[in-house]
Amino acid sequence: MASVKVVFATITGNNEDVADIIAEALENKGITVDVEEISQVDSFDLEEFDGVIVCPYTYDEGALPDEGMDFYEDLADVDLSGKVYGVAGSGDTFYGEYFCTAVDDFGTQLAKAGATKGAENVKINLAPDSDEDIEILENFAGEFAAKLEEN
Repeated sequence: MASVKVVFATITGNNEDVADIIAEALENKGITVDVEEISQVDSFDLEEFDGVIVCPYTYDEGALPDEGMDFYEDLADVDLSGKVYGVAGSGDTFYGEYFCTAVDDFGTQLAKAGATKGAENVKINLAPDSDEDIEILENFAGEFAAKLEEN
């Protein structure tokens, strides 16, 4: 059975909700999921999982979450070859060009670590509480699970 680590960073709780929706969708597909807040995760522990999903917020004008900086920087030294990754996050379109830029930054960093992209990045505006947002996240999880299975 495949195992996935879902890592989230949140101030408002929105990205924890994003992580929980994705985790539930993966569990419904028979995947073992471990969800944890980013400051509690050692990047090197990701090597024990078949896949990783990061749900970061973007602070201010494109800054990464402070509590996730060690995790982010350590990814440069982790070998995630053979692993599948995905990134989905909540943000606020108020920030315009900086909307959810941490999603793309984490995607780039995970790819540099050798992981294979499991699904297109997802960017949710504010809380993932509409039926449409939930469907987008469930579809993301479905694409990720399919990639995990073929990997």
